[in-house]
Amino acid sequence: MAAPVRSVWVVDLDGVIWLSDQVIPGSPEAVAAARAAGVRLLFVTNNSSMTVGQYADKLAGMGIETPEDDIVTSAQAAASLLTPGTSALVCAGDGVREALARQGVTARDEGPADAVVVGWHRDFDFSRLTAACRAVWGGARLVATNRDATYPTPDGLLPGAGAIVASVSVATATEPEVAGKPHPPIVAALTARAGQAVDLVVGDRLDTDGQLARRMGVPFGLVLSGVTRSHPQEGDVRPAHVAPDLRALVAAIGIGK
Repeated sequence: MAAPVRSVWVVDLDGVIWLSDQVIPGSPEAVAAARAAGVRLLFVTNNSSMTVGQYADKLAGMGIETPEDDIVTSAQAAASLLTPGTSALVCAGDGVREALARQGVTARDEGPADAVVVGWHRDFDFSRLTAACRAVWGGARLVATNRDATYPTPDGLLPGAGAIVASVSVATATEPEVAGKPHPPIVAALTARAGQAVDLVVGDRLDTDGQLARRMGVPFGLVLSGVTRSHPQEGDVRPAHVAPDLRALVAAIGIGK
């Protein structure tokens, strides 16, 4: 029988639960310990490349069974900015296409559109850049799932969605509307999904996760298993907790002892 929910944490995925397709050691055990103590975990990701079901399957494959309602993505936040019945040119992955469909927005690969939605995807190329730019030049809104500069993997960093967004933004001289962490659309999505006050945000980036915590007015738990690898010495984000990984963070807070 599940423990009654006593608190809600917002927890990042990339760099906290996994690095690409490799689970970060101890993260499944940390999730289990937190849940046993009555913590509901809302998983949040700026990576819009996969569908919600794919994220649920990936978590389950690492021993973390999670209902789809407990997964919030930047793709969902981006889709929430668009009006049902409109169209969007997709410069992104399957997660964006799914979110647009659920919002009642027609996804297009080329031609005029009401909006262009840009997110992280591995098959970005000059043809996709050209299609996105032409739609924006034609009057489409430019919507970015996020502006993360990098993406963590076991082999080091990769260029993030921010690099793709920048190429479209520079070419079209257009500032994008940004949906993901730490911006208001995903704050609104998380607040609605939580249904109660959020008690902690956990992540591996100061500029997205730390600022998300700040905007939500809750403490920030920084783990050093992803993009950030050392204790921050300065800046406007002051983590309430800093730990090597999620397992150590959960233990430091006093869960599972």
